[in-house]
Formats: sequence, C-alpha cells, structure tokens
Amino acid sequence: MFARPTNFSSLVFRSVRNFHGIISSLPETHASLRSTVREFVDKELKPHAAKYDREHLFPKEKIAQLAGLGLLGVEVPEEYGGSGLDSLAYAIALEEISRGCASTGVIMSVNNSLYSGPVLKFGTSKQKEDWLTPYARGEKLGCFALSEPGNGSDAGAASTTARATDQGWSLNGTKSWITNGYEADAAVVFATTDKSLKHKGISAFLVAKPTSGLSLGKKEDKLGIRGSSTCNLIFEDCSIPQENLLGEPGQGFKIAMATLDSGRIGIAAQALGIAQAAYETAVEYSAQRKAFGKPISSLQAIQFKLADMAVRLESARLLTWRAAYLKDTHQNYTKEAAMAKLAASEAATYVSHQAIQVCGGMGYVSEMPVERHYRDARITEIYEGTSEIQRLVIAGRILKEFEL
Repeated sequence: MFARPTNFSSLVFRSVRNFHGIISSLPETHASLRSTVREFVDKELKPHAAKYDREHLFPKEKIAQLAGLGLLGVEVPEEYGGSGLDSLAYAIALEEISRGCASTGVIMSVNNSLYSGPVLKFGTSKQKEDWLTPYARGEKLGCFALSEPGNGSDAGAASTTARATDQGWSLNGTKSWITNGYEADAAVVFATTDKSLKHKGISAFLVAKPTSGLSLGKKEDKLGIRGSSTCNLIFEDCSIPQENLLGEPGQGFKIAMATLDSGRIGIAAQALGIAQAAYETAVEYSAQRKAFGKPISSLQAIQFKLADMAVRLESARLLTWRAAYLKDTHQNYTKEAAMAKLAASEAATYVSHQAIQVCGGMGYVSEMPVERHYRDARITEIYEGTSEIQRLVIAGRILKEFEL
C-alpha cells in the first residue's frame, strides 16, 4: 500500500491552499504516488491491456494488485480501510492506471467514486463498517445503479420502485449500463419510494450480491473498455432489510447528484490517462517513422498535430486538478467537475483520433494500441453525464453566478 505520511492532512492543506503551487509542481507526496503507480502500470498493467480488451477479460489479478497498493479506497479514511489521501491523489493515480488500461481504470473509478463515495458520505457508522471497509481494502468490489432502460440523462425519472414491507424494502425494476455488474459484491441502487414527490421521492439503497430477487442481464458487447463488465441489474420482488436504506428516505436524488459531481473528476482522470497513452504513442512513432528521407516528426503537419494534442491534454489536466483542489478545500466544485469531465473526455477523443492519423495505417490495426485508445475514449463522453449534460450543468452554474 502507498505510504501515507503522518502529517498528510497539514501537508495537503499547505500544498493545495494555493492552486498556483500545484500548477508549478506537485506536492512531494503526490509526485511520489504518481511515480509509484506509473512504475506499476508500465511493468504490471500495460503489457496485459491488449489481451483484456481482445478477450473481454476482467483483470482480476490486477484489481487485487490495486488493492495491495491502496488504490481501491484512495479517499477513504484509514479507519475504514482506505488510504486516507485526497481527491488530487485519486485523480493522479487514476490517470496513471488508465494510461495503462482504461478498463482497469473504470473498475477502479466505480469502486472509489460511485460506490465508496456515497457510502462514506451518507452511510451510518454501521454501514461504513459493513459496506465500506471491505470495499476500500479491495476485499470486495462495488457498483452503482442509477440509469435505467428508459432514462439515462433524466436521472430523476426512476421507474424502479422500493416498497416498504414488514421485513424492510421490496425492489422492482431494471437498472442498466452497470459497470462491474458481474463482479460486484454490492450495489448502491436508486429507486422511487414515493412517486408523488417525483425526484424528491427517490431513495438510495445498499443491495448485496447475490440476493434473492436480483438477477443479471447479459454482458454487453461494447466498443471499448471491454475488460470491464457492463450489464442490467433486474429486481423482481427483491427483499432487503430496513437498515439497507442509505441516507434518509427521499434523499436519493441528492445522493446521486453529489456522487456524480465527485465521479466526474474520476472520469476526467480516466480520459486523461487514455489521451496521455495515445499521445505518447504518437510522439514516439513520429520520431521513428521515416518519410521523404527523415522522421515524420520533422514535418510541420505532424508537428502541428502534436502541438494541438499537447495543448488539449495539458489544459484538461489543469481543469481536472482544479476541480480536485476545490473538492479537497471543501468548496463547491460542481461546475469545475463538469468542465474537467467535458474537456478531458473530448480531449481523449480528439487526441486518440489524431494519434491514429499520425500513425497512419499502423494506427488502424491492433498491432498498435492507439485504435484501442480511440475506442476506449469514446465512452468518456457518455457515462457519468454526457457532454451535452456537462454543458447544461456548466451553463446553469454560469447563469446562477451572474444572477440571471
């Protein structure tokens, strides 16, 4: 596990209270984390990424290694089995993991942001002990069930219901696009408890797997991130205890929105990792490939592409770090997280597209990784809020700031 210094809290406060300090150089703790994770990725993860993608293999062994590094509960306090680091550390580590394998990156992201995040913030002490500690340690894996076949961006239109019973709650409905669905040991599930209250009638629940009345749909055959499983969770009179309610009744929509704000920093980091991998491949290839008697990196057309790729990548990284900084200093970061997710996801698509162009025919075949980066990048503009939703969130905050 990554070593956490005893004075970490004061160190982080001194380091991130001035965001300009982060721009000039990372704090020593974060730089050390980045180096440690990068070494792991280059030696243990990157060499296997193509196989996970090609054979649709869940990287079970690598997830266990992430647990050993303390990367499945990065922001979870040590008392609950986590590493006790901050959001900036999480973004840095997740970018590096995703640089090696985007599938492993999203598995890590879901367990950290979408599952552990809401349990840590809204769970009782008993729920944290039972539903957080083993997940932060990496002994178990979690997932997040918000989207449904009939609603994705309209998160307040949940048709899955939870009815109070003498034994607790009975869930009925279908949740879709659930990352880690097959491998997860538990899910944070959102269901309507009072239809008359619309989005204020949605509640959140902790549901163990397997549970009677809960079944899984088929594994989706996806364009990218093929090493992670995606499926439906189907609830048919699924009974869970009363104490599995997360937060208060009717607090589910608030929990979901707060979770997605944090999760968008994670997806931005994942997108940065994909973009960085594609960019590095393009730069290295351009220096080796010769045309017209010289490396194509000396050609202005290629140089312009590399420059544009670098600008988008670095700009998105700074937006991501800024969102993490705001979260770490307990400021509102909804707009900044949306900006980071929008910029990083669109940068990943752009950079991987241009990397294929730089590599030419070689970029189009699986012998080189950029075609995989291109496929992996596309999902980052869709899950945890599409690019269109991010623009709505950003614009809404802008208008509120201007009191319009």
